[in-house]
Amino acid sequence: MAQWQELLKLDSALQSRVSQIYERLFPREIRHCLCDWIESQDWDYTAVDENRARTCFHALLEYLEEQWNRSVQHSNILQGPDFQGMKDYLIEHFQDEPVKLAILLSKSLKEEKKILSSVTVTQSFSNPGMQLMWRELDNKVTELKCQLLELKKEVKTLEGLNEKLDYVQMTWQSMVEKNVELTSSVVEEECVKRAFIITKTKQNVLQQLVNISNKAAQIVATLTDVELPEWKRRQQLACIGSPMDTCLEHLQKWFTTVAEVLYGVREQLQKMQDQNNKYNAAETSSLTASIDEIERLVLSLITKLLSSALVVEKQPIIQNLPHRPLILKTGVRFKVTVRFLANLPNFKGLLKVKPVFDKDIEEAIAANGFRLFEFTREYSKVFDEDTPGGGLTAEFGNMSLKERKAKTKGSLESYLGVTEELHIIRFVTVLQYAGQTLNIEASSLPVVIVSSTNQVSSAWASIMWWNTFSTNESMNLSLFSDPPPLTWQQLSQALSWQFLSIGQRALDEDQLSMLRDKLVDDPDGLVYWRKFSKDEGAWIWIDGVLDLIRKHLVDLWRDGESNKDGAVTFSWVNHSNGEIHVHAVDPYTKKELVALSLPDAINSYTLSAPGRNSNPLQYLYPDIPKDTAFRRYYKVSASPETKTKTSEYIKRMLAVISINPTPPPFSPLMDDDPGMDTSETDWCQMMEDFFEFEFDILQPSYHETPFLHPPSPLANYTDPV
Repeated sequence: MAQWQELLKLDSALQSRVSQIYERLFPREIRHCLCDWIESQDWDYTAVDENRARTCFHALLEYLEEQWNRSVQHSNILQGPDFQGMKDYLIEHFQDEPVKLAILLSKSLKEEKKILSSVTVTQSFSNPGMQLMWRELDNKVTELKCQLLELKKEVKTLEGLNEKLDYVQMTWQSMVEKNVELTSSVVEEECVKRAFIITKTKQNVLQQLVNISNKAAQIVATLTDVELPEWKRRQQLACIGSPMDTCLEHLQKWFTTVAEVLYGVREQLQKMQDQNNKYNAAETSSLTASIDEIERLVLSLITKLLSSALVVEKQPIIQNLPHRPLILKTGVRFKVTVRFLANLPNFKGLLKVKPVFDKDIEEAIAANGFRLFEFTREYSKVFDEDTPGGGLTAEFGNMSLKERKAKTKGSLESYLGVTEELHIIRFVTVLQYAGQTLNIEASSLPVVIVSSTNQVSSAWASIMWWNTFSTNESMNLSLFSDPPPLTWQQLSQALSWQFLSIGQRALDEDQLSMLRDKLVDDPDGLVYWRKFSKDEGAWIWIDGVLDLIRKHLVDLWRDGESNKDGAVTFSWVNHSNGEIHVHAVDPYTKKELVALSLPDAINSYTLSAPGRNSNPLQYLYPDIPKDTAFRRYYKVSASPETKTKTSEYIKRMLAVISINPTPPPFSPLMDDDPGMDTSETDWCQMMEDFFEFEFDILQPSYHETPFLHPPSPLANYTDPV
């Protein structure tokens, strides 16, 4: 089925994202009407070949002409698409620049695939019945609101009946005097009838109040005990890369509507009590008891609902680590956003929220050496409803932390590593409204505080482990004092999400299988924290690959362009006339590296040019001499010996030769990451691991090579000239 047809099945929010791809760039009508033809073309290839782009453009015009003629033949000009108008638009905007059209469509189709891919993965991790449950809950909330409107009508009717009865009772004597046909008995009988109607109406209203309150109780329980925890769990998984839906639109709508209904019920209860007191009803005492009982239930529901209405909409995040939320650094600004889901107009200006670091955390007091932190200054915000989502939101955009010295004297060591310490930020507010005072709190997910960028990778391992194993409700901040193992299913899903979030493509079954062979040696399929993060440093290496993809290989990884069996390459840089040219060698497959190791390939590499043969590979980026880095791995001499005493043959050697390499079309600036330390990992072992893992991310290209510096994005070799 056409890609466009799949996009048309998405919800309105996702279709809006698709619309943004084409906004002010290309008419969606053309994309829609020509979806099959557009998707049948190779726009990637066309975008880099002007002749092909021009040929493709004329083919498109011919196709539109054919469709126009067909519309004319079938007398469908008015009802069908405006093919002639589309043709005129394309001629006007792209006839002189057909490559521009090819580039535009190439990028647009890729963006569409990203949206579809995210939806597919999200659906695979979501409860299949979630959408149905949401529709059912939405219907219940809507019905509850309608019942409140009916209740208001009944209470107003009751008030009118009471007024009429009171009027008759107050004026019956004068009415008898003026109307000879009326007698006191007739008037009395009429009053009895009216009183009976009032009593029945009161009973009906009370029953409505009970029904609404009971239904509201069920919905409140669903919101606070089911939907909100599920959203928090989705947010947890989204923080570690899962493509979960964390939109608060539904929850805010439900919380707001139910809060309106509950306050509306309280208002109607008060009106009934006022009517009872005003008209001295005979059943005042019993009615008051019923009203009080219902009001107690309503107040408890309001308390439960609003006490859960404060949420951390966007978890703490540092600006230069957008892909690694929940990792904070002392002295570095971070931001966090909280939202109050019950968006009632009367609440505007009433709520002032304040963040408190490690509030009521016993671990911070009990654990020896547990680091203590505080905000660099006092922070507080009043909730603002002028936000894109229309909700009551408070955004803290410039928060920072500093470490404070423990009160205990002497030097103490924590039983946890720095990147295993977990802290939280609580947000507190007080709501005073309609005679109630509610103390409301919400907590961030656990955060790890680092003091150096070297600690980020290990900190992220802790964040992944905690959020995979724990729920938002448990808040076990001492998890790493005795870290529980994860099942391979749990860990593999989390690792796959890392690649999905960084490179828009998850790990496939083969890649996951290779990782499992390396990480799982437990008969029950469990992976232990130390095995993952410490002893063998598997995570550090995986994180290095992720960093490489994020910085340099996103397009290649996303599109799956790779060598099926795994491959590795090296590159070098030429500086000529102030320009940087990067050259990359055809990748070596696993089979080729059996015959010639990569260090030997680097050592013996030869660049053949007219009148000159040389090895341009002189330095491991940035300035480490080649031999210093790789001499201990050489197995073959770079220079063959002439003749030996014991043989008449001249020794030969395997050689790697390139002839006049042409630099690729792009020349990115080289960057390095001083935060990583290669001394922690055996380079050769990492090479073997790389190929056994079969991470298919490398192609002959300008990109930096990840495999020479496994724990981090790799450097290129640099021609000293």
